[in-house]
Amino acid sequence: MTAVRPAQQLGGATRLGGLLGRALDANRRGRLSHFITGPDSPAIAIFDPARIARNFEGDWYGEHAGKWLVAASKAFARSQDPTLAAHLRQVADYLLDVQQPDGYLGTYAAERRFMVRQPPKPLSWDGAPALRTWDIWTHSYLLLGLLEAHKALGDLRYLGAARRIGDLCWLSLVQDGIDITTLGNHHGMSATVLLDPAVDLYLTTREPRYLALAECILDQAEAHPQLALLSRALAGVDASEIATGKAYQLAWNLVGLAKLHKATGREDCRRAVETLWTNIRDHHLSLGGGPWGGVAHRSREVFNPRGVFEPQAYVETCSTLAWLQLNRELLLITGEARHAEEIERSAYNDLLGAMAPNGEDWCYYSFPNGRRVHTTYWRCCKSSGAMAVEELPPLAYGVTADGGLAVNLYGPSTASLQLPRAGTVRVEQQTEYPFDGHVRLRLTQVDHGAAPFALQLRIPGWAGGATLSVNGEAVPVEPGGYAVLDRVWRGGDELLLTLPMAIRTHRRTHRNVQESRAPDGSPVEQQVLRHDYVALSRGPLVYATPLIDGFKTEETIKLPPGDESEWLELLPTTSGGGSDTDDGEGEGEGAAIRLHLGYRAPLDFAPYYRAGGRVDGSWRLTWLSLAPDTPPDHET
Repeated sequence: MTAVRPAQQLGGATRLGGLLGRALDANRRGRLSHFITGPDSPAIAIFDPARIARNFEGDWYGEHAGKWLVAASKAFARSQDPTLAAHLRQVADYLLDVQQPDGYLGTYAAERRFMVRQPPKPLSWDGAPALRTWDIWTHSYLLLGLLEAHKALGDLRYLGAARRIGDLCWLSLVQDGIDITTLGNHHGMSATVLLDPAVDLYLTTREPRYLALAECILDQAEAHPQLALLSRALAGVDASEIATGKAYQLAWNLVGLAKLHKATGREDCRRAVETLWTNIRDHHLSLGGGPWGGVAHRSREVFNPRGVFEPQAYVETCSTLAWLQLNRELLLITGEARHAEEIERSAYNDLLGAMAPNGEDWCYYSFPNGRRVHTTYWRCCKSSGAMAVEELPPLAYGVTADGGLAVNLYGPSTASLQLPRAGTVRVEQQTEYPFDGHVRLRLTQVDHGAAPFALQLRIPGWAGGATLSVNGEAVPVEPGGYAVLDRVWRGGDELLLTLPMAIRTHRRTHRNVQESRAPDGSPVEQQVLRHDYVALSRGPLVYATPLIDGFKTEETIKLPPGDESEWLELLPTTSGGGSDTDDGEGEGEGAAIRLHLGYRAPLDFAPYYRAGGRVDGSWRLTWLSLAPDTPPDHET
């Protein structure tokens, strides 16, 4: 088995400005600076040995420590915030102090720990273990957090603590043969997420036992009939039918499977991940790019069956995190623009749409059509959202396998990257994207004055008619991939990219068909239910309107005849799309869209992330019901 050479290496010293930059600053000043500040913070105090000895609840709250370590480490690495660094050291040092000699670093009493075999339980739809446990789940996040703290602070003690956790997991699962699928709900998916940090630990240390641990986890997942992650994915089973179809856990498992491919070169792992990625992308994403479901079967937070559409479905912010990470891994493996496009779509819509401007408050669930609800103190999604925001800076630019520079995300930014043939290349992106499609990209430094390399610019799939020029000379481009410019580059070279941002309409249908037979025995179908919906987007941004007429949570509309340009109006940027309580930050961002219906007052739409105001209790309506006599149409 041979490790895979990445198609892209992400990172470099990147600073994001604009909308994403404000989110990063708010995240650092808000959640990351206040939720955990030291050992006395509630999310860390639960690791106190005296408290652990009495904890038989089977709770999951220990995950916050690892999530915060990941996000705070990344935030410190880019900001060099000394206060954040001090908090990081205090928390990480405390966790090392309370880690057991055998490596255990959870929150459970001795009898409830993952090393203790649990009694068997008959399989059920929810795949819950005999005793509720999130112990392996918590250790998975702690592994990721300690590895990230080691990377950010350069302290080998944190790597040592991660290794002790890995050794304990190896001893329990590989040597003692405990079945990991008995240690987490959703048919074990809440425990098999350990695959991700186990591979990370191997890639960091190159210790064979951690690769053996990862492969043991996959083998045990395969042996569980309801999960069988690898084989069922390869067989084309819909994401909703793998285990319970839990979106967050399934996507995180796929992150681990993608990393296992990187570590070993196993093509079956890559095919499985890409097959399920395509299935999720085609059938299980909201218009805002987040994995959604929860209305058509079984329980909360699971994918709806393929083909089910419902505007009141919802996106769990934790799922958006896992989806971003999965696309990150596939971008690294394949270098394909479609993965960067999905990162951008979910970041600018469902991720920012779940975040409050103060960087503290987050929505657990985000509804295309529904109320904005800021969740409570201990909820998982507040820490997942903070992690997801910190994923974005290194994703903006990449170094390609042939030593070139890839521009993956658009928005005001600066970056400094080391290219094999060019040395240090510094780049500056001047733009009002995602509100405007004009992007000016300037190489502010190329070592040695000039160097040959390929510069790749992502051309979004929606950007028909995009134009590009280099130092005033036009270059042909096609949407849906990268424009590759292989030439000798010099400091001061400038590229102008124009991405047309036409208003686009999207149509979806909620329908039910009954199958029967005609008197002659031939099969017939009767459509017994059909509701058609329309939504609007512009560039990468999905649009939504607040409560109709100030009080209606839904509206059936009849679209006017004629060309869409006759009844869709782009308003000046200063116009509102409903009230936008944004703490004065970004007031009026993004032109509003006015829908002229003729028979009633126009409806104004604003970018989804801020539609109706970014305050608790505000409403957003993305999909409007169409009158039954509206001619069916394909998505445009």
